[in-house]
Amino acid sequence: MKNSIALFGTSADPPTIGHKKILEELSEIYTLTISYVSNNPHKTHKEDISIRSHLLKTLIEDLDNPKILFNQEISSLWAVESIKNCKKIYEFDNLDFVIGSDLIKDIFGWKDFDKIIKEISFFIINREGYPVESSTLKMLETYKVKFRISTIEIPNISSSKFRLNLNFSNLPASLIDIIKNNNLYLSSKLVE
Repeated sequence: MKNSIALFGTSADPPTIGHKKILEELSEIYTLTISYVSNNPHKTHKEDISIRSHLLKTLIEDLDNPKILFNQEISSLWAVESIKNCKKIYEFDNLDFVIGSDLIKDIFGWKDFDKIIKEISFFIINREGYPVESSTLKMLETYKVKFRISTIEIPNISSSKFRLNLNFSNLPASLIDIIKNNNLYLSSKLVE
């Protein structure tokens, strides 16, 4: 893909080895991968966006790959605004919005969905247990949404799974000490 950008916004609550793998794989496909942390209006976040963005920035700096950038200035509560912010800063031929297969069915209800589908293509990352259903594929075609389904294989781990079990092996090594030393993601459950 000549002069193409992957735009990878994520809640990153916290960034996991799954996020790391996605970033690495995207850098093999795209001219540039730009990532940022956002607040998903349909999720409750455990840590503040400033903490999550510091963690993702640390992960990206640790990857030390000039094709992967962290740019928090792109972040907005709404995808349409993040896309607009990205297009103001970076001028490339193609912009693919990276989304997990667990969230693709939600795009039809996004703010300014009709504007979004004119601006970008979706690059869908398969997540185990969340296949892209035939009804979703039909809706994508009906609305003339440009999309590709990725062949990237990512570990079956999510931020929410990490928060449930605090299995630090699911985190990139560069983040473990930061999370432990700052008592991030400690369970809020009372142990008697």
